[in-house]
Amino acid sequence: MSLTDPVSAPSPQRLVAAAQQTLGMGKRRCPPQAVCLHLAGEVLAVARGLKPALLYDCSCAGASELQSYLEELRALGFPTQGLHILEIGENSLIVSPEHVCQSLEQVLLGTIAFVDVSSSQPHPSICSLDQLQDLKALMAEIITHLQGLRKDLSVAVSCSRLRSSDWNLCTVFGILLGYPVPYTFQLNQGDDNCLALTPLRVFAARISWLRGHPPVLLYSFSVPESSFPALREILNTWEEDLRTRCRAQNDFADLSISSEIVTLPAVAL
Repeated sequence: MSLTDPVSAPSPQRLVAAAQQTLGMGKRRCPPQAVCLHLAGEVLAVARGLKPALLYDCSCAGASELQSYLEELRALGFPTQGLHILEIGENSLIVSPEHVCQSLEQVLLGTIAFVDVSSSQPHPSICSLDQLQDLKALMAEIITHLQGLRKDLSVAVSCSRLRSSDWNLCTVFGILLGYPVPYTFQLNQGDDNCLALTPLRVFAARISWLRGHPPVLLYSFSVPESSFPALREILNTWEEDLRTRCRAQNDFADLSISSEIVTLPAVAL
């Protein structure tokens, strides 16, 4: 497996300026410096295939602002060519179409599990994609959409929109972000779930990037502790795959995957 050439990391000041100049709406609404640096690290992680996508939630910037931001990063030497801004509902994701399609194709092969946390259930339960036929059709639709994108050479970063009026965005985003065990629930039961006071094992994958700055949080997700033994093999496979991808690049180092058990009075998804 060949290693990618590392990006010559721009100064933190230039990374912060790139974000604040393009994503801020007035001085008071600019993302804080730490958020700007973390966002740049996440974008690089998507470009290097360490995660298929990131969900932008740092400010109310839209697709055009994100396009400008990615173009600024490209001017600083970031490999943002090939990245795409995917709008779903009121949300914007920065995705690598190639890596998202690869990830979704693996999902369709049954490589991940889902945890049903519908409020009508007394406790969470594991289910497979075969039990979620509507979701299976949706994954195929997203693959078709991304594979059908035409490369517009007049813009450095392209964007598109998917309709999502009847989608379970919690589940869709969990899949697109590369979680090995996304949550799902019945939409006709509202946003409530059965995770309140349920012990959860929370996983966090972090990786070092800029010297002297906190590591980049690549992934953060949870599974019910009661389901952990049954999900261990899937989680181990996910970890092994992530470590393999980390070894194929030179920009990040020192991957750390940790977990802790938490119990909360309410869990928002």
